[in-house]
Amino acid sequence: MIRILSATVERWPVAGAFIISRGAKTVVDVVVCTVEEDGLVGRGEGTAIYYEGESAEGCAAAINAYDGPLDRQALLEDMPRGAARNALDCALWDLEAKQAAMPVWKLAGLAEPVPLPTAFTISLNDPDRMEADARSAAARGFSLLKCKLTGEGDRARIAAVRAGAPDVRLIVDANESWHALDIAAEAQALAELGVEMVEQPVLHGREENLSGVRAPLPLCADESCHTRADLDRLGDFDAVNVKLDKAGGLTEALALVREARARGFRVMVGCMLGTSLGIAPAALAAQGADWIDLDGALLLAKDREGGLAVQGGLLHPGTLWGLGQ
Repeated sequence: MIRILSATVERWPVAGAFIISRGAKTVVDVVVCTVEEDGLVGRGEGTAIYYEGESAEGCAAAINAYDGPLDRQALLEDMPRGAARNALDCALWDLEAKQAAMPVWKLAGLAEPVPLPTAFTISLNDPDRMEADARSAAARGFSLLKCKLTGEGDRARIAAVRAGAPDVRLIVDANESWHALDIAAEAQALAELGVEMVEQPVLHGREENLSGVRAPLPLCADESCHTRADLDRLGDFDAVNVKLDKAGGLTEALALVREARARGFRVMVGCMLGTSLGIAPAALAAQGADWIDLDGALLLAKDREGGLAVQGGLLHPGTLWGLGQ
């Protein structure tokens, strides 16, 4: 019988600071879940959705208190979405892979994963600093940059980023900060600088503010989209950002990707800050996505041993999770 061995909180320093419109982070707390059956162990990691009131400690407590069936499909009904369910769901996938002696991608009926061209995040800062950070990221081989914005002075920031990295692809994340702006006009100004997508311009729960907006580039739901249940109210978005912590695990994330595509949405797969133990399962959901933003471990001061490697801007699988060995 499968049992939960532990759910513990780990603290990982960020390289410098990760700055968005809601504030700065210098450390990230993750919850690590370990399950066991007949001597085989599976692990999964989650990062609390802090803007919804989650904490790593609360997620660990929720996992330790869970007394329902330790079955991935049962979790979808018996445990609320969020980082706790993500960590437990991914631990069960990892255990199942070891029991079957085959990688998770085969168990899930997916194609063999390939290296991914992940975005690299340029944190919110003054234009000069963002220009320098963009130049550095481009020099490291990243061909897609994601710039954090704040709803004030964003055009100057993106002009500076474009000056620092003239040949890269650009996407931007407003983190709900454009709610008081003319979204179409802001998007037009950024489109002229080569931006190809805007993430979450409006407050989540206020998706109706996009009604009638005719932006010249795709608008992507992040905070507004967690699971398949959200898709019905996202008709004014062009794309959805799938994150395992929001979805509550790889099981729901894969289902969300399939249904979003069936409904005509473009798909982005992103992540919270966290180590490669949390990024590895997201890399499976990201295969074939329109935009991939899985740099959560790259933004840490250090990662776990055996973590995902980056070469020429491409994210390569590590050996931490889901290999069935």
